[in-house]
Amino acid sequence: MIYKRSSALFAEAQKVIPGGVNSPVRAFKAVGGDPIFVKEAKGAYLYDEDGNRLIDYINSWGPMILGHAHPRVVEAVIDKAKKGTSFGMPTEIETQIAELAVAMVPNVDKIRFVNSGTEACMSAVRLARGYTGKDKIIKFAGCYHGHSDSFLIQAGSGAVTFGSPNSPGVTKGTAQDTLLARYNDLDHVEHIITSNKGEIACIIIEPVAGNMGCIPPVKGFLEGLRALCSANDILLIFDEVMTGFRLAKGGAQELLGIDADIITFGKVIGGGLPVGAFAAREEIMNYLAPLGPVYQAGTLSGNPLAMAAGLAMLTELNSNSEIFKSLADKTEYLHKGIAKELKAHKIIHTINRLGSMISVHFTEDAILDFESAAQGNNETFKKFFHGMLDNGIYIAPSAFETWFITDALTYKDLDETIEAVGKVAKTL
Repeated sequence: MIYKRSSALFAEAQKVIPGGVNSPVRAFKAVGGDPIFVKEAKGAYLYDEDGNRLIDYINSWGPMILGHAHPRVVEAVIDKAKKGTSFGMPTEIETQIAELAVAMVPNVDKIRFVNSGTEACMSAVRLARGYTGKDKIIKFAGCYHGHSDSFLIQAGSGAVTFGSPNSPGVTKGTAQDTLLARYNDLDHVEHIITSNKGEIACIIIEPVAGNMGCIPPVKGFLEGLRALCSANDILLIFDEVMTGFRLAKGGAQELLGIDADIITFGKVIGGGLPVGAFAAREEIMNYLAPLGPVYQAGTLSGNPLAMAAGLAMLTELNSNSEIFKSLADKTEYLHKGIAKELKAHKIIHTINRLGSMISVHFTEDAILDFESAAQGNNETFKKFFHGMLDNGIYIAPSAFETWFITDALTYKDLDETIEAVGKVAKTL
């Protein structure tokens, strides 16, 4: 395929935007080459500035669960825009989407809307600290909760891990309140809790990890976290920015049967516009200003355009009880097809999948955490990525990201994708 205009646009962008992008993964640093500039999208397809059509497997990193430019979402945004784009005052539609979200998600009474997943996770941790009166948090290596200072932490040394910053600008003091655990390792979490008795406000986790590829929890892991939190007066936060309203109407909580104390949302809840949210039981949410002492605010929180898009999206999902089975069936079909082609060409691989999330890892070992995900052959992934791109298939430009399936994909699209995997496998 030809990407002359995309390359030219990237060169121009680098003159005025750091790295030429407004979010680092878009720059193709992990796979090499110049990023693709999108002109428009519809359904399951992207159309780039050079006129190429690409079958899309990132779907704006998750929110396009029904496909790009879904008619009812677009109509809702256009109708609302005609009446004004921002007021900085309460609107009825905020209550409407809040009522629907609370009705769809188990174990929550109230929800607060913000503008991004980062804001949602940052605010959830602040709320947990305010509610419990404790400072430390536990997060997991490889789980991404946005770019708030508390989350940009990498592992230190020693059995009880105090984090150290992995981005300039994050203070050591902030890092020392973040304790790093291994995903799917309950014993490690218990050891950290025991070593910091009475000091931990919350554990925050992606219940199904998506930022080291798709990594589901092993049997008993989330159940064990729930028990540890209940026994030690620690709040359990599920970061469902990816999984919320994607794995089921009620997200991972519903699918996996685990109740968290605070849940964060993004992606699908905004229908493609910048929206995040966090929700919990009434006694926790009432700690937020203006009712309680924990402060959180935002001029564009509850923006009418974003609320309109989100309400249209959630209404569609809530009214179609078969959508999540359809998504899971298509993802399973893709999984089997990819595995068959890679196996036929003797390519070492492991595929992880849950619901409409899937990732391909070029290693024969089970992928259970960040350490095992890092063992994948990144050079093979780079060749795989560019090979798929040359065949009109756009997957995440990183070996450490899940693919997101949209219901707009047809089985013909899936067969075209599987055929492309076969062609690329011959070259690996």
